[in-house]
Amino acid sequence: MISIIVSCPFCSKESFVNVSYEGYWAWQNGELIQNALPELSADERELLMTGICSDCWNDMFREEE
Repeated sequence: MISIIVSCPFCSKESFVNVSYEGYWAWQNGELIQNALPELSADERELLMTGICSDCWNDMFREEE
C-alpha cells in the first residue's frame, strides 16, 4: 500500500488516499481508475484524478432546489 497526499486546488484541504501499489501503477499506465482501484469510493477516485475534495465538488455541482 502507498499513501497519496492530495491538496484540493480550491480549499487547500489535504487528504490522504491509501491505494495498492499495483493498482496505482496500473492506473498511471493507462488502466481506467475504476478498474485499477475498484476498492476506492467514487469520491476518492475523483480526488486522485482532479484533486478536488468532495466538499468543493458538491459545492460546485449543487443541484438547484
